[in-house]
Amino acid sequence: MADLKILVTGAAGYIGGSVVATLISEKTHFPKNKVFAAARTEEQVQALQPLGINVLHLNLQDEQEVAEAIFQNEIDLVIHTASSIEAQLALHLISALGKRRASSVTTGYSKEGGWPYGTIKDGDQVYKLEKELNDGFPIRVTNTAITELAQKQGVTSFIVGVPFVYGTGTGQWKKLSQNIPAIVKASMKLKTVYKFDDNSNFITVHISDLADYYVLLVKKIMQGEKLPSGEVGYYFAVAHEAGWWAMIESLTTVLHARGLVTQPTAQIWTSDDMAAETLVLPRQYVRLMHTARVTIDYKNGFPLGWQPKWNEQKFLASMDEEVSATLQYDRGRTTLFDTLKPMN
Repeated sequence: MADLKILVTGAAGYIGGSVVATLISEKTHFPKNKVFAAARTEEQVQALQPLGINVLHLNLQDEQEVAEAIFQNEIDLVIHTASSIEAQLALHLISALGKRRASSVTTGYSKEGGWPYGTIKDGDQVYKLEKELNDGFPIRVTNTAITELAQKQGVTSFIVGVPFVYGTGTGQWKKLSQNIPAIVKASMKLKTVYKFDDNSNFITVHISDLADYYVLLVKKIMQGEKLPSGEVGYYFAVAHEAGWWAMIESLTTVLHARGLVTQPTAQIWTSDDMAAETLVLPRQYVRLMHTARVTIDYKNGFPLGWQPKWNEQKFLASMDEEVSATLQYDRGRTTLFDTLKPMN
């Protein structure tokens, strides 16, 4: 399986771009002629072409277009980072792979996100729990849809649970996540840093460690390792925990020292409506995204032999880098959440 052709969707995005950069940095494992990158716009295609890989201008919402791309380029493996919210995008890819014979976020596994089962770990029967819950949470809907269609199509699927991601990406186009930059921009606009009244720990990962995780998983697949997949193929890319208020305090110190906010201490959001409007996030998810506590059990070590380099101490000490990156690389509002609908 060492000669697989790999397609990365969302290759102009924050995670996908960093995954592509990590793949091609290991030339002996991933020759550039075997790496394919999908991008939505011609501008993004032009930005990716200097990498020397195969760049596809691909509309993942078009099932026929996706099928043709998979067939014509003889794609064997897809790393799908384009969206964990729009399930249909992943289903088009799986259908195409099946005929030729998949990122997720982790807030859906928090109490605040409606997850009633508590701590989880790799190897747990997460699919069965999600199926049993059947509550319409977007990420869980996508996960179960992927698992079920992959089984029907004879496609091996893996769900990678992605937590809060930070750090500057290494891709050609989008360098930043939605998370910290949204807080930085909101704080600069209001001249004050705000936080929610709920404090807890959250799970997180640096973008470089996350990209390494994806590539490690692909390597093990190529080496023929028999990894849990399908209903038991859930992998949580969690490097460490951090405190919501601890992060905000570190960020406040940096922003105040730079003269970007006038208040030396963080204030409490007066309402979720205020937070959503200022952070430019969906009202029904804004508190969840900034207060959720998800617990992942890694008492026996990290999955797959993964060795993340970042920890809580390095994270909290990196807020000046986060501010600098926001000022340098921010490309404006993300469209990631535009398809979200309020849950019933």
